[in-house]
Amino acid sequence: MSSHLDAAPLGVGILGAGPVTQAIHLPSLARLGDILTVRHIMDVDPAVAESVAARVGAAHSTSLEALLGDPAVEIVAICSPHQFHAEQVIAACRAGKKAVLCEKPFAMNAEEAAQISAVSEETGVPIIVGAMHTFDPGWLAAQENWDDLPETAHTVRSSIVLPPNARFEDFATEIITRPAGGSPDYSDPEVIKGALRGGIMGLAIHDLPLIRRFTPDFKDIEVLEARHVRPFGYVISLRTPTRTIELRAAMNNTWKPEWSFEAFSDDAALRIDFTPSYVQAGSAVATFSKSGGTTGAVTTSLGPFEHNGYEGEWRELAALATGTKQPPPAQTLIDDLTFALDIADATVARFDARHTTLPAVPEGAHA
Repeated sequence: MSSHLDAAPLGVGILGAGPVTQAIHLPSLARLGDILTVRHIMDVDPAVAESVAARVGAAHSTSLEALLGDPAVEIVAICSPHQFHAEQVIAACRAGKKAVLCEKPFAMNAEEAAQISAVSEETGVPIIVGAMHTFDPGWLAAQENWDDLPETAHTVRSSIVLPPNARFEDFATEIITRPAGGSPDYSDPEVIKGALRGGIMGLAIHDLPLIRRFTPDFKDIEVLEARHVRPFGYVISLRTPTRTIELRAAMNNTWKPEWSFEAFSDDAALRIDFTPSYVQAGSAVATFSKSGGTTGAVTTSLGPFEHNGYEGEWRELAALATGTKQPPPAQTLIDDLTFALDIADATVARFDARHTTLPAVPEGAHA
């Protein structure tokens, strides 16, 4: 057992107290009280900050400076809107904290990512990005057992069928500020392009680091087809010189959520079934199947394990903060981000090209 488990719990400060903090991070941290404890909650809404902090007996504030100036805060989790991530990661590193967790995406562009990398190297503060599936014990177990599948796979697929997050958010949180609704105007190409980009950077991005692990030529990505699925989803077909990649998602009312990652080679296949985020339902299960020649197929399942990827990322953060583990190379985080940005840009460009060459859709028809 790591020595840090015998020390006092590390103090955590959380920037942003929205649904992800309330319904995911706080329950995860509650199960890790021997190594981590919440000391400070910051939110621009003072009522939210005060109420959420009261649940865990933490201090509260409405400013980044107050949280970073709190000596009880040793680890910072950045759960604020995307556009603030880069400046807040950099500020946390410069404030001398022991480690930083940033929700995805950790930057809005490659330039911001490079700045973050440089500051992390300069200050020695490790950073991890909250791509929870990469910390899931089911994924880690698959990694230890997949042999040469990342090198030999020819097809990779991410498939997501979920009910809207609101079902779980409203069940698990007491404070919700939800934007006033209204149905999006799907006759406007800009609305559809925004939905496609949002789907990639908000949903597909969970699995893109996994896909990139199976895509050695990921810098040569090409989008073959991109379609928006109403009300929120996408069907995107991509390829590299050696890989076929499929990204599919639909958020509709469904009694049976599914979130899977698959990779196929000529003689082997891997499927990882992840649990939905908000229900704290434990780890993924990895299933390998391999051609056995004359003996038939051989199937092996790994999992489920005791905790999910969110708890896994917090365990990783504690290990980084105490120096018992080395952080991931900054280039890995940059490559994961640029992979996602490249796919988002190429998807929008592909939609633009298709939209300008196809005849107009008659009014009342579905795009």
